[in-house]
Amino acid sequence: MTTVGRRTLLALLAAGMTATAFPQPTSAVAAPAPYRLVLPEPTGPYSIGTTELHLVDKSRADAWDPGRRRELMISVWYPARPGHGPRSPYAPPHVAASLADELGAAFGIPAGRIDYAGTPTHARAGVPALGRHPVILYSPGFGTSRLLGTNHVEDLVSRGYVVVTMDHTGEAPAEFPGGRVAPVLVPGSAIQQALKVRVADTRFVLDSLGRLPKRLTGAMELRHLGMFGYSLGGFAAAETMLTGRRIDAGVNLDGTMQYGFPSGELSEVAKRGLDRPFLLFGAQGHSHLPQPGGQLDDPSWTSFWAHQRGWKLNLSIADGTHGAFADYQFSGPAVAQANGVPPEVVISLLGSVDPARSVAAQRAYLGAYFDQFLKGRPQALLRKESPRYPEVTFVR
Repeated sequence: MTTVGRRTLLALLAAGMTATAFPQPTSAVAAPAPYRLVLPEPTGPYSIGTTELHLVDKSRADAWDPGRRRELMISVWYPARPGHGPRSPYAPPHVAASLADELGAAFGIPAGRIDYAGTPTHARAGVPALGRHPVILYSPGFGTSRLLGTNHVEDLVSRGYVVVTMDHTGEAPAEFPGGRVAPVLVPGSAIQQALKVRVADTRFVLDSLGRLPKRLTGAMELRHLGMFGYSLGGFAAAETMLTGRRIDAGVNLDGTMQYGFPSGELSEVAKRGLDRPFLLFGAQGHSHLPQPGGQLDDPSWTSFWAHQRGWKLNLSIADGTHGAFADYQFSGPAVAQANGVPPEVVISLLGSVDPARSVAAQRAYLGAYFDQFLKGRPQALLRKESPRYPEVTFVR
């Protein structure tokens, strides 16, 4: 298993999942061809365009590689004019191999069984944008690629948002123009420093938005900015909002806001809260309610909730796990089924929540949240639990 693969699994296990030895599936038939994923269909009316960009922050040395200026790969996803043409692949070749190694190792299946590079997204590369829309930034989990949020990104774009996804170079393999791949350099213990670097990355990306190609900036309504993130990415969203005022609304998908889990020093945002809207969306007991002695007791959420001055809501998918908030939710069950992996292995990683319903519920609440706070459209879905999404409970 690669270093990133081990760290991805550690991130999942940190949410309270059981660390078990995953069995190798057995079969008398020949090994199947590499499995191409099928991304969930976006629910909004817009077609989707996407562009990858290489950004270099000439004012900042890379904290993990001081001999280089800090450089990032981002993707800009945007509502596009309807049309036909080839779909962009889920991942470039080198990153695709790393992603396949991670998930394959988690399920105990041989290398080469998952074809991320051959998996099409719903986006077309470089096509003309349609309209002008609020902008949302996305930051992934610690040690994971920006690509593992594609399911949520596509859906938000289809609903009328420009979404900018960021890799945090040094944490996970990032493929730069020409096929150069930045290595993994960040030690797993460096969470506080990694968060500091992520906040600087996010501020740099915010500074860069107005300088992107005109065909992209013309689609961006930069007066209305949001941010969401998975795991450490959700922590980064909150901390970035604390250090500046450009982001109007943020979301944390199951990320602790302290330096270490289950115990660690509380962050500044956990101790001070925010004066703008923020959504906590957790799983398997990860909530702002204290659980003394509990496996998922997270004092950072309790402290943040007590000090949050802006609008706040804490949602929970009680039958899900930490991994349910990334693309593992739709990809994991499909890969497992295609390779004969026992259901109990999938449940240990993703919980017992129905995968399709989990994806649909998360999309609905994310869309409603940003519609209310970036588009000014009040949403009944945010007021009380909905019979349409019984998987989601409001933590009171």
